[in-house]
Amino acid sequence: MDIPGGRKIHTDNTPSMGGIAIFLGVILAILIWMPLRGLGTFKFFFGAIAIMFVVGLRDDLVPVRPSVKLAAQLLSSCMVVFLMDVRLRALYDIFTVSEIPYGLSVLITLFTFIVITNSYNLIDGLDGLASSIGIIAFFVFGIFFFLVGQIYFAMICFGFIGALIAFLNFNWEPSRIFMGDTGALLIGFVLSVVSIKFIDFNYFLPEETPFKLHSSVGVAVAIIIIPLFDTLRVFISRAMKKRSPFSPDKTHIHHMLMRLGYSHAQTTLIMIVLNLVIIGIALALDFLGDNLLVPIVIGICVILSVSLDTLVKSSIARKKREIKKFRRD
Repeated sequence: MDIPGGRKIHTDNTPSMGGIAIFLGVILAILIWMPLRGLGTFKFFFGAIAIMFVVGLRDDLVPVRPSVKLAAQLLSSCMVVFLMDVRLRALYDIFTVSEIPYGLSVLITLFTFIVITNSYNLIDGLDGLASSIGIIAFFVFGIFFFLVGQIYFAMICFGFIGALIAFLNFNWEPSRIFMGDTGALLIGFVLSVVSIKFIDFNYFLPEETPFKLHSSVGVAVAIIIIPLFDTLRVFISRAMKKRSPFSPDKTHIHHMLMRLGYSHAQTTLIMIVLNLVIIGIALALDFLGDNLLVPIVIGICVILSVSLDTLVKSSIARKKREIKKFRRD
């Protein structure tokens, strides 16, 4: 059970291992629909997500040290990188650099795995938010993989969509169950796998391929921008206050929106719409290439973040004035 208190927004004791249902739902769907050849091809992927599932489950039952979770993430990432060769094999013409050495490729890939996995885990603080963002990301990636013939990756994406839609029925405000680290670490890790596969596979597609995108990195960043930018924003904010980037607080985007008076459901819907708008902008401007699209996506997020901070400060100042006026009266 997730007990209220501290930074937590919910007010009632809530079951916190919904990730078990998500994991079992995905595995059951894959076992039913994926051919034996696909199951053999993805055996190391299934082993990697099993590790993430077990560590997340253990953390929900009895909290484990961050170093243990990091070690599990590195182990799972290494299985996918070295045994499946899913990695970032280039810089994809960002800063006019394409080819990179194998060792640097592995290091960048492992870092990307850790960043995306933990970024998704950090946004799991609001009813329906992590589930909704996961559904959007898996849908876009799944459609792409289906169109370019990567059927097995598409099946994995659609399996998670089905599990998350079913879970969202119980996770929307008022939430009756949380996915916990059991689900958040699992989904964050799978999102990192499909994101890296999307970037690398799309870049090396032949130019005449109908569904090839011109901005692999920019579009991938736009798809998972909510967890990525929220984590970056929080870390920078804490560093500017001379605090540890890992110290807990209520400076996430969803916390700021709720300070403006929005409910759980309204905040989640705002972030869903924002995610869809940024994805739409990235797809519309895909022809610009990564050197332009990535800064544009980040710039949009910075503008929105500054605007949100300004609105929150104005709201706080207005409430203080109202309190002073009430006391005088």
